[in-house]
Amino acid sequence: MKITSFNPLIVTKDAENVIKMFEELGFKRHHTKDDIGRDSVTNVRMKNDEGFYVDVSQAEEEHVMIRMNVSDLDEATEFLKAHGFRMARHEAAKDTVDTGSSKFNIMVSPTGTIFSVSQHIKE
Repeated sequence: MKITSFNPLIVTKDAENVIKMFEELGFKRHHTKDDIGRDSVTNVRMKNDEGFYVDVSQAEEEHVMIRMNVSDLDEATEFLKAHGFRMARHEAAKDTVDTGSSKFNIMVSPTGTIFSVSQHIKE
């Protein structure tokens, strides 16, 4: 499994204030994706001058997870399952969300840490 990036993802009901705080820490909006998944989540990817990333998502639920971009989502999902991870909702294939430019699964580690495992779709 090849990991291409790894950073925190903050899911909150108050994304604008969280984004403002990170802007005050030197992060800039890198790009925004709207209408993601069944809950129509908005995600703002932020980056600072040292190359660190943080993602902030506007949603009804609040939690912190790890965003892990990988080169092959299917391979990563099977690797993580073999190490005790489970799909966050259930084992159905429909858990994979396809945004058009990426696809991802929300997975939970044996210790309860939540991961958003994502693969960018290259044209």
